[in-house]
Amino acid sequence: MISTQKKTGIGNSHAKIILIGEHAVVYQQPAIALPLKTLQTKAKITLRPDEQQILVSQYYTGPLNSVPHFMRGISHLVSYILKDKTSFGFTLEVVSDLPIERGMGSSASVAIAIIRALYDLLGLPLDQATLLSLANVAEKDTHKNPSGLDAATTASDTPIWMIRDEMIDTIPINLSAYLVICDSGIKGQTSEAIAEVKRRLELFPTKTSSLITSLGELSYRARKQLAGNDVVGLGQTLDAAQEKLAQLGVSDPKVDTLIKLAKKSGALGAKLTGGGRGGCFICLAKTKNAARKLASLMCQNGAISSWIEPLNENGA
Repeated sequence: MISTQKKTGIGNSHAKIILIGEHAVVYQQPAIALPLKTLQTKAKITLRPDEQQILVSQYYTGPLNSVPHFMRGISHLVSYILKDKTSFGFTLEVVSDLPIERGMGSSASVAIAIIRALYDLLGLPLDQATLLSLANVAEKDTHKNPSGLDAATTASDTPIWMIRDEMIDTIPINLSAYLVICDSGIKGQTSEAIAEVKRRLELFPTKTSSLITSLGELSYRARKQLAGNDVVGLGQTLDAAQEKLAQLGVSDPKVDTLIKLAKKSGALGAKLTGGGRGGCFICLAKTKNAARKLASLMCQNGAISSWIEPLNENGA
C-alpha cells in the first residue's frame, strides 16, 4: 500500500483556445492562446483496498491498462508518474466539460488535472516546469509532436505567449471586444493536419516556410493589437491568419462556409482555432450583443455549440 496519509487526490484544469499561431508554433514561431475557465476538467483519484487501477470517464470505464487507443496517453502518464512508487490500487475519475477533438485542449486538460490529482494524493510539491514536462508525456501519445502550447494554457490562469523551445510567458490583454468560440460539430484532425503541413514543407519548402513565417509575423502583430485595444486591426489579423491556414491545407469546407457567413454578418474577423480539419473556429465581435447574435446565427447554421469570451482583463 502507498505510504500516504491521504485517501483522495483532487486536480482541476480548463479548456483553451489558440487565438493565433496554430501550426506555425510547431516550427518555432510565436502563438497566443487563451484559457477558457468556464469549461472545466476535474480528476479525482481514490485509494482502493485492492490493487486494481480503474479509470472512470465519459468515454471508457475499466482497468487503466486496457484503455482504448485514443486514451493511451492517460495510462502512459499515470504509469510514468508511479514508476518509482510501490504499486497500489485506485479509482481515477475524470469528468470534463470539454468536447474532444475540437482544438480546445481536451487531452492536455485531462493530463493536467490527473497530474495535479496524483501529486495531491502523494503529497508531493508540483512546480510548473514539472507539471508541463509530465503533461508532455501524455501529449506525445496523442499528438506525436506537441508544441506544448495546449498544456501551458490549460495549466494557466492567464493568456500565454509561446515560442517553442524558447519561451512560455504570460501576456496582458486589454481589448474592448469579445470572442465567439463555435464548435463546428466536426471532430478536428490535429495529427492529420500536422502531417499535412509537414508534407507540404517537404514538397514545397519555400512556399510553405513562407506561410509559416507569415503566421508568426501575424502573431507579433496580434500581440500589439491586443495591448493597444486595436479591435479592427485584430480582426484583420485574424482574417489574414485564416487565409494562411487555408493555404496550408488545414481548414475545412464547413468551417470555411461558417466563417464567410460570420464575416457577412458583422464579425470583425474569424478563423479556425486549434489543429484544424474541423474542430472550432472563433469570431471577433465589438460588443457582447453582437457576440450573442453571431453565436446564435452560427448555431442556426450548423455549429453545435458556442461560448462567448470577453477579451478585457476584468471580464466585463
